[in-house]
Amino acid sequence: MRILIVGASGTIGRAVVGKLEKHHEVICAGRSSGDVFVDITSVDSIQAMYEKVGKVDAVVSATGKAHFGPLSELTPELNGIGIESKLKGQIHLVLAGMDYVNDGGSFTLTTGIMMDDPILQGASAAMANGGVKAFVKAAAIELPRGIRINSVSPNVIQESLDKYGAFFPGFEAVPVQRVALAYQKSIEGAQTGQNYEVY
Repeated sequence: MRILIVGASGTIGRAVVGKLEKHHEVICAGRSSGDVFVDITSVDSIQAMYEKVGKVDAVVSATGKAHFGPLSELTPELNGIGIESKLKGQIHLVLAGMDYVNDGGSFTLTTGIMMDDPILQGASAAMANGGVKAFVKAAAIELPRGIRINSVSPNVIQESLDKYGAFFPGFEAVPVQRVALAYQKSIEGAQTGQNYEVY
């Protein structure tokens, strides 16, 4: 398969690339590194990426920013980070990418545990994740030509504890290699409309 991975240089993205590159042609996309550059907050940038890459069998989004902070300090601007990136950015990857994904291909997006298991300072991120999950479930019944769509919802990742661990007290972190398996399942499997929880 020919697989486009957006966010390929991140912790999850690198693990997914490592899991897939032995058996598939992997194209890496990112904001500042990769085979092709893309800013997922820009519809024009997403369209330009697809035009450069051409037809693929699968698109993986292992990217998306969101604000972490107290609800009392959450402004529309700070909340907009997650809306523009994690929510709309991933949805636009699907909307712009439908014509570039081959028959029977797939999209795999990324959500996160805090939408189902809330954490302090995580309301904005939970909102964006929940929106992506709902979009995946609804889009699965309308995508044309046998195209599938799923999302992966990881727990806090062991390899990212230095950055995010303080937000997840009492959570059992998961190794990124376990998370990468869920993306592999989405891409190489047959299910659609699923949110694969890696807890």
